[in-house]
Amino acid sequence: MSATDFPFTVDETHSKTNNELFRDSRRLVVSAGVFGLIQVAVAAGILWYFGGQPWVWMMVIALAVMAVVSFGMMFVLPRKVGTAQELYDRYPLVPAVVAKVNERDLVLLALVNTTVDENDKPRWALAARTVTRLAGHPRKVGERVPSVAVSGQRHLSDREHWSEVTPMPISWATPDRGVIGRAADAIPAAQWKRLEKSVDRLAEVRETPADLLVLD
Repeated sequence: MSATDFPFTVDETHSKTNNELFRDSRRLVVSAGVFGLIQVAVAAGILWYFGGQPWVWMMVIALAVMAVVSFGMMFVLPRKVGTAQELYDRYPLVPAVVAKVNERDLVLLALVNTTVDENDKPRWALAARTVTRLAGHPRKVGERVPSVAVSGQRHLSDREHWSEVTPMPISWATPDRGVIGRAADAIPAAQWKRLEKSVDRLAEVRETPADLLVLD
């Protein structure tokens, strides 16, 4: 099932406060800007201290190019990620549960299909993500957290399967408990059952490079 089979309207104000995927993206944008400013400052300092020698200009030009790339990423990253509504419309609805409760955060475990082409045979996997905010859900192991599976990278050696998938809770998009409940009901019971039987495999998932454990 894809998220477009379960249409709902994202509450943008709620999303800005709760969606940690976008929080991480904003941090990357800020980091890119800071890195660009540092490169400009270093280039200016080298030019001021050593003067206009040929090797100095080569270094200054290299740093300037790197700074331009960094500043460019500040505009590219938000466009690449898209809006919250676009993400929830684009990615498939999947079951996720609270697999671990820590003092300051929670660990979600989701059952996801790593096959790129939805028409091909699914290859199921367990995907984990640590979150700090989960409005609309109690902090208890086993709590059902309907989500969408945001896919990331693919290995060059396997273009047919995603090598990175992260669950993004529906509750990050809306405070409406009715919407969250309907999303949970829209996920096949067999998928919930398979996921809930796999909660004790969280440690195995966390040992993988991308917190993604392919199932047999």
